[in-house]
Amino acid sequence: MTEKEPKDNQEDEAMAAKEEKVSQPVMMSVNKEEWDKLHAEVKDYKDKNLRILAESENTRKRLQKEKSEMQTYAKENMACEFLAPIDQFATALSFKDEQSDEVKNWMIGFEMILTQFKDVLCQNEIRVIETKGKAFDPNYHEALEMEETNDYPPQTIIHEYIKGYMMGERVLRPAKVKVAKSPTDSNKSKDGQDEKKTNETIKQKEG
Repeated sequence: MTEKEPKDNQEDEAMAAKEEKVSQPVMMSVNKEEWDKLHAEVKDYKDKNLRILAESENTRKRLQKEKSEMQTYAKENMACEFLAPIDQFATALSFKDEQSDEVKNWMIGFEMILTQFKDVLCQNEIRVIETKGKAFDPNYHEALEMEETNDYPPQTIIHEYIKGYMMGERVLRPAKVKVAKSPTDSNKSKDGQDEKKTNETIKQKEG
């Protein structure tokens, strides 16, 4: 036993020394040029990583925006499809007073249904564009006719043919209207054309 123990101790010490040698970090001598190169590579990888993260965030925001816009457009398209039937419904009900009592009773129920349709439009931020008595605005109105009159200021809407609607700040359908026009405007235009023709005639004769 005495002879074996020193041998075992030697083996243990050799193993411990080997493990200690392996566990110790290997020290490398790096000169300044190599250090600057490594530092530049680390900085380059860091910049690339930040750019990838930024591009990923921008892509996420863009996709989110596109999804929101698609939902808005789908909502607008669906709303536009309902506008014409609602207008026709309202037009039909406008003749209620000319109908018989029996038909009037039926039409009262239809008026309640029309009111529900209008409530749905309001809940989706869809509102009617104001027209009669308002100044004509090509962003919201479409002029189908102009009428010479002294009863209203020029460019004032005096009749509405078809209602216009907006959803939020977007125009779903412009209102189709009749616009007042000053009688003097046409006279001035006619006088101007006559004067132009007269001047052209004089020039031709002089030539």
